[in-house]
Amino acid sequence: MTGMIGTVPPALLRARDLLGPALRDSLEGLSPEVRRVVGYHLGFVDAEGRPSSGDGGKAVRPALAFLSAEAVGSPAGMALPGALAVELVHNFSLLHDDVMDRDLERRHRPTAWALFGLGQAIVTGDALMVLAQQLLLEPPSPERSRAARALAEATAAMIAGQAEDLSFESRLDVSPQQCLDMMARKTGALLSCAASIGAVLAGADDAAVAALADFGRHLGLAFQAIDDVLGIWGHPEVTGKPVATDLRAHKKTLPVVIALAGAGDERDRLFELLSNGSLSEETLAEAARLVERCGGKERTLLEAERQLDMALASLRRVPLEASPREQLEEIAAFVTAREF
Repeated sequence: MTGMIGTVPPALLRARDLLGPALRDSLEGLSPEVRRVVGYHLGFVDAEGRPSSGDGGKAVRPALAFLSAEAVGSPAGMALPGALAVELVHNFSLLHDDVMDRDLERRHRPTAWALFGLGQAIVTGDALMVLAQQLLLEPPSPERSRAARALAEATAAMIAGQAEDLSFESRLDVSPQQCLDMMARKTGALLSCAASIGAVLAGADDAAVAALADFGRHLGLAFQAIDDVLGIWGHPEVTGKPVATDLRAHKKTLPVVIALAGAGDERDRLFELLSNGSLSEETLAEAARLVERCGGKERTLLEAERQLDMALASLRRVPLEASPREQLEEIAAFVTAREF
């Protein structure tokens, strides 16, 4: 999650401390070839395999998992298998997304596939997805089985959303609602699982699990909406990617879809630009301007605010421990307050 601003919430720092050693330990059973790629991807080692100062990422999803256990009155450690699992699945998706998007950089350095090759990046992602399920299922218990089912469903939804996202690239008739539904699967599903899996492992009742899951789903939609804005107007030093990456790839992100759903000469010109193959630097800049003039940027940011409001409302639907709930709210504010 790039471009986030403000003081890092203590819950994220704590999550990195709780997760880091367990994450490193969980990778020990992987093959040396896979371990090398994932170690680099997570920032644990550099391109030559030497130890690096990387911390494995922002740990937003693990933090949500830990807090969801605490929100229902259980210790954070109860959520550790779930926190590990959702972080592994998240990184499986990042490895594969970089391949599909042909992204050459992530976090201001070469992506794993660019450095190690397509095959190694794909098989490493596969290994992480399998490892996530293994960590949840052993030792067996009803709570772990329930958590594993929730993660499998979230992973399936995420994959379906990614497939939809890819199919949208060749279409100009995607509706805003279709785009939101895709976003709910591609991004919302895993955040929903992360925000509730600790409560599942703690044996919480269905109402609490559902409220926390809804919080994560709406937070995912808010995050993705802002990410879509960054994908067009974000600065490379903030996003770690070239300017207007999503437009270059003809991605039908929410700002583009909203703009294309409008009417008028500017919308028609945007339609023409996106119908004629690759964009030059000049037409790329023009397309970004047209998306903004057609309301794509403003309405996407308004949708992000709406989803954030619904996320916070979900936390107030059921009785939750006060401090963890406040920390969930703090994380939600942090991940949706990002520079452009």
